[in-house]
Amino acid sequence: MSVPSEACGSIIVVSNRLPFVLKRNDKGQLQRTASAGGLVTAVAPVVVRCNGIWVGWPGLHLTNESERIPESDPNDKTPTAGLRSDKVLAVRLDPQVFDSYYNGCCNGTFWPLFHSMPDRANFSADHWKAYCEVNQEFATKTIAALKLIGDSPESGPPLVWLHDYHLMLAANTIRNEADDLGMKMKLGFFLHIPFPPWDIFRLFPWSDEILQGMLGCDMVGFHIEDYCLNFVDCCHRRLGCRVDRKSLLVEHGGRTVRVRPLPIGIPYERFVELAEKAPRVVTSTSQKIILGVDRLDYTKGLVHRLRAFERLLEKHPEHIQMVTLLQIAVPSRTDVKEYQDLKEEMDQLVGRINGRFTTPNWSPIRYIYGCVSQDELAAFYRDASVALVTPLRDGMNLVAKEFVACQINEPPGVLVVSPFAGAGEMMHEALICNPYEIEHAADVINRALTMPEDERTLRMNYLRRREKLYDVDYWMKSFLKAMGSLIAEDGEDVLPTTMQPVTLDDFEEYLAKYIGEHKLALLLDYDGTLAPIAPHPDLAVLPNETKCVLERLANMTDVYTSIVSGRNVLNVKQMVGIEGLTYAGNHGLEILHPDGSRFVHPMPAEYQDKCSNLLKDLQDQVCREGAWVENKGALLTFHYRETPAELRPNMVKQAKELIEAAGFKAGQAHCAIEAKPPVQWNKGRASIYILRTSFGLDWSERIRIIYVGDDTTDEDAMEALKGMAATFRVTSSQIIKTAAERRLPSTDSVLTLLKWIERHFSKRLPRDMHINGANTYHKALTEEMKIPLSLPSDGLTVRSPDSPEKSNK
Repeated sequence: MSVPSEACGSIIVVSNRLPFVLKRNDKGQLQRTASAGGLVTAVAPVVVRCNGIWVGWPGLHLTNESERIPESDPNDKTPTAGLRSDKVLAVRLDPQVFDSYYNGCCNGTFWPLFHSMPDRANFSADHWKAYCEVNQEFATKTIAALKLIGDSPESGPPLVWLHDYHLMLAANTIRNEADDLGMKMKLGFFLHIPFPPWDIFRLFPWSDEILQGMLGCDMVGFHIEDYCLNFVDCCHRRLGCRVDRKSLLVEHGGRTVRVRPLPIGIPYERFVELAEKAPRVVTSTSQKIILGVDRLDYTKGLVHRLRAFERLLEKHPEHIQMVTLLQIAVPSRTDVKEYQDLKEEMDQLVGRINGRFTTPNWSPIRYIYGCVSQDELAAFYRDASVALVTPLRDGMNLVAKEFVACQINEPPGVLVVSPFAGAGEMMHEALICNPYEIEHAADVINRALTMPEDERTLRMNYLRRREKLYDVDYWMKSFLKAMGSLIAEDGEDVLPTTMQPVTLDDFEEYLAKYIGEHKLALLLDYDGTLAPIAPHPDLAVLPNETKCVLERLANMTDVYTSIVSGRNVLNVKQMVGIEGLTYAGNHGLEILHPDGSRFVHPMPAEYQDKCSNLLKDLQDQVCREGAWVENKGALLTFHYRETPAELRPNMVKQAKELIEAAGFKAGQAHCAIEAKPPVQWNKGRASIYILRTSFGLDWSERIRIIYVGDDTTDEDAMEALKGMAATFRVTSSQIIKTAAERRLPSTDSVLTLLKWIERHFSKRLPRDMHINGANTYHKALTEEMKIPLSLPSDGLTVRSPDSPEKSNK
């Protein structure tokens, strides 16, 4: 393959299988034989030329860690011939785990679901667990490959290219581990099957993780634009990501991910050469051959095809003895009952149709169940009058392209394609046939058989010209251009690669109608939401512009603002430094109201001593290599942000064990573990308490709510307010499952949200009476109920007769 030298930086290809077949000979020694396929043909020469690495499962369960992958045969001329064994990293997997991952999750769940056949999908938590485990193994091997390659300043960062539905989680893990190790790279993904629409994809219980796994890449490629739009739509509707459908961009974790249609091609010239050399296999010149070449799979529409052919013979008896359907069915997943049932149905249907129409000199269907060599296949392609490529659903289908390449006879044959294959979206000159419409399908086949020679020639010339131009080399170059490893040529359309920053208009459609003329309760986290995450809490300073906007909002009569943080309540008030706000600290265990009254959630007395002992244990046993403990009074936080990445897993495990042994709950935060007392109180309960005491029992009917947070502790509030609030989560590149309706990329976007709120409420006309935040309402409620504002004995404040702490008094 011809790829310019400037594109030839280091490349790592990661696929489920290695690009060759490994078998054992009679002596038990490993032997390496060539593997066919467009991916290997296109990519292997680039990996060889760029001195890259291929990561994959070897096809055998290798138990001996020291057993090496053999070198290729000296006489091997296939694309993988130059791929040395030291440039191959074999992923070794437990046989049971592999079976659960491959047959259970990949083929039992993703294959039918992504082909829009959810009734055939099996959803199993055990299979999903195995899928996660295997993807982790692939990610670990890929990191090892990155370490072998290193970062060359001359050629730029290495390019990692992951392939297909087997590895949809790996990218996110690779990115996070590479970031922790300070390793630079470009990360791309290509899906070789369809990507389903939102209403199908949402059926998968772990759809969040799949989308975020793929979004770990810089670029995600699909065969056609429809699949791209399906993916973008799922990211928006399932994850709440900002998207640009026109430019095919998704914003996630503060990064822009490019989504690109990259229709795969075939080695066109090689198939032309095969067709020219192949001996003739069709002996009778008086009969026309209708050709079908498929894997025996329920997505291929083989039963529908046979019924359409049967209907053809019924409607057009002139084709009897003049036409033969040659159906080649390559065995697939023969140990799976569903495929065994399909084979039995095919056998019965072929027997019935042949029994019905066979004459002494002719049988309507020739059925080959088995593998056919490429030489013989090229001859079938060349000599067939019609090719039926009519799957019920298919990512692309290269059979259509191979048939076109081999059509060197004059006059040529006719291609019939299903609109549900990717090829049907691109090969416009083919006859389009809906396989579900048996009657219409028979008419389309009849039209193909009776098409005039000049029309056949015209259609095939267009098809051949396109496939010659957009061959497999073009596909490889298109991928490199999409990754930025090749410069686009003059005149090529280049889509934008970066999402525009969040603007005020991004919130207009979502929030304007929701808020309307109501008052607004604005609940905000601090670290990672208002202030950027910093190595030390004291360095997480509120940006001046954000503080100014919050001050102006605090003076708006229809906006009530509360800061709900994991910090100590006095500390968060000091960091924000704005009067007139409600401050909740320690995830709501302590609350300071604007009038100075205070709520402290009751704490079991014995946990005061336990907290001190736990602090000492953590400091003595795990505070090393940059790790430290923050004492927040009611709870502790163990920070390990400054700890080297390779030391973190054991340190985190040990800290969790100490926390749980002391009777505390261990909660995950940003590079931190929080030790929380075992009380049924969190940001969700605190948020509802704040809203109820500030706006009354009917708060949900009288106000609109916006909650913004960035941490797992904020999920408690988002869950509690689900359906009653507009919720936003500021997310990182880690896979995060959130109850929030929308995701925001950074603290800067939170500032933009605050500016939009300011603009929205600034447009309102003055009212005769206002409730300034909660102050006026709170004072009126206190006076009416005659409730004391403080209890000096223990610092608790009873806010209203129905407040949760009343039952504890």
